[in-house]
Amino acid sequence: MNFITLDFETYYDRQYSLRKLTTEEYVRDERFEVIGLAIKIGDRPTMWIEGAARVKSFLTEADFSGCAILCHNTMFDGAILDWLYDVRPKVWLDTLCMARALHGVDQSVSLKNVAERYGVGVKGTEIQNTMGKHIDDFTTEELSRFAEYAINDVDLTYDIFKLMLPNFPQQELELIDLTLRMYIEPTLRLDLAGLQEHLTETRLRKETLLDEAGVAKEELMSNPKFAALLEGLGVTPPMKISPTTGKETFAFAKSDEGFKALAEHENDKVQSLVAARLGTKSTLEETRTERFISIAKRGLLPVPVRYYAAHTGRWGGDDKINLQNLPSRGVNGKKLKKAIKAPVGHTLIDADSSQIEARVLAWLSEQDDLVDQFANGEDVYVKMASSIYAVPEDQVTKDQRFVGKTTILGAGYGMGYLKFGAQLKTFGYEVPEAEAKRIISVYRETYPYIGDLWQAANRCIKEMHNDNLFRFGRSGVLDVNVKARAIVLPSQLEMSYTDLDATTEGGRTEYHYKTRQGRTRIYGGKVVENVCQAIARCIIGYQMLQIAKKYRVVLTVHDSIVCCVPDQLAGEAQEYIERCMRTTPDWAAGLPIDCESGIGKSYGDCE
Repeated sequence: MNFITLDFETYYDRQYSLRKLTTEEYVRDERFEVIGLAIKIGDRPTMWIEGAARVKSFLTEADFSGCAILCHNTMFDGAILDWLYDVRPKVWLDTLCMARALHGVDQSVSLKNVAERYGVGVKGTEIQNTMGKHIDDFTTEELSRFAEYAINDVDLTYDIFKLMLPNFPQQELELIDLTLRMYIEPTLRLDLAGLQEHLTETRLRKETLLDEAGVAKEELMSNPKFAALLEGLGVTPPMKISPTTGKETFAFAKSDEGFKALAEHENDKVQSLVAARLGTKSTLEETRTERFISIAKRGLLPVPVRYYAAHTGRWGGDDKINLQNLPSRGVNGKKLKKAIKAPVGHTLIDADSSQIEARVLAWLSEQDDLVDQFANGEDVYVKMASSIYAVPEDQVTKDQRFVGKTTILGAGYGMGYLKFGAQLKTFGYEVPEAEAKRIISVYRETYPYIGDLWQAANRCIKEMHNDNLFRFGRSGVLDVNVKARAIVLPSQLEMSYTDLDATTEGGRTEYHYKTRQGRTRIYGGKVVENVCQAIARCIIGYQMLQIAKKYRVVLTVHDSIVCCVPDQLAGEAQEYIERCMRTTPDWAAGLPIDCESGIGKSYGDCE
């Protein structure tokens, strides 16, 4: 296969740039203008093709169908190739994605920094002098320097790729290609009329609700008064433990998970109160709908899913559209999801892996009785509730089952009873401290091997810090790269704990590692959570590739995979997809995986 490395240089100004706009907005904008293209075919010297007309002529005459196209940030260059020139190679490759997977999401993956890391050269700065310049505004000398800059970028990208490739798993290269295709080669359409109607309804509803609320500014800005407003709507204010005082306080900061959850609450009055407190005029629903409408007017929906967006390797939202958390409940429930449509003659299938992290935890810890419960299709939440409340399984109430579910999903990573009680409280379940403590104790007594895994993970941190080899969890699944202070995952990628250090106070040692947010504490339960999420992601990635052998994967959200299939193949496609979602890689033998799926003409219809 021929490798083609390339980099577009385009017009930008103070307002029209990728700093101000999403990739989709920028490329589809009427101001878009190609200055030139630097392109390297195989290992031949890099060429510079100047001007939009020459670039178009070159790209339309060339045949890239059997090639692999490589860029640094292929989402951008690939979008230009596909949307403007109908270029679709056999494989999309991206050194930015590869760098994120190899070196972690907390490290800069700019071409400048990656080139420095690999010692292949220095990125130029000529682009800094081109703002606001159309091609006719350049002198001959300026274009010559610009060409040198672009050629250097391509050469750096190619050299980086050659150094990365020997250490990069083939499966992950395939997942990069699959992920990029979701965006670069869009198939999903948006229901413009439905979105416009929804926007009108949302604005009218918001105005009405705010008028009815009659809330003064001081009520919104005062934590106790805002809490009282929430309680008046039947909502328990989210709480957190203050890092400065160690005492419980309101979780009303915009970065608090509990507060962010309120912005998507099923009650529009709650959404409006949150929006007003933040000093905005728009609800999340409104701004999302506006963005969807803008995209719908320009064309199909490029699905912005970021490869290796999290420490654990999970995918994430991108391009200011977070498809990972579209609402499904309340007045607005599924409205946006229903606006995402299959192309004519096609159907969408959404397959969701059931309880995958809880299953991975049981399997990894060798808690085989829980593994068997999952394998036999038993209701593990009911079983947990039965143990907690000492009642027969057929007498477990709905509320008791919910507590059992929260325990299974929340207590598996070493959560203490205070945090567990606070978590239940956010769901409207008031549990005294003594009761929360008892429930946590029941969980740990019921599944002791899970607790043993936490302790093994604690030792793993210590040994990593001391540069000693250590393995934990089910034999043969995990390893530790001592030199890199990283856990080697089944994908053969590494989950790093960069700049791991230890502090000892009062005879107690704590470990921290470096993230973009600063130094973060790491402990056994957190490592186990990281590992379980990472293993689940490895499995979902494997399943995506199996599905993609026959059907088009158009989206992944958390533990689900969404596919687009021809109408006439919908039945057999659903069966095949479910079969793939119940299959694990060879290294995960004995791990019981299950799934649920839905089918429909829109994404919302699949649920």
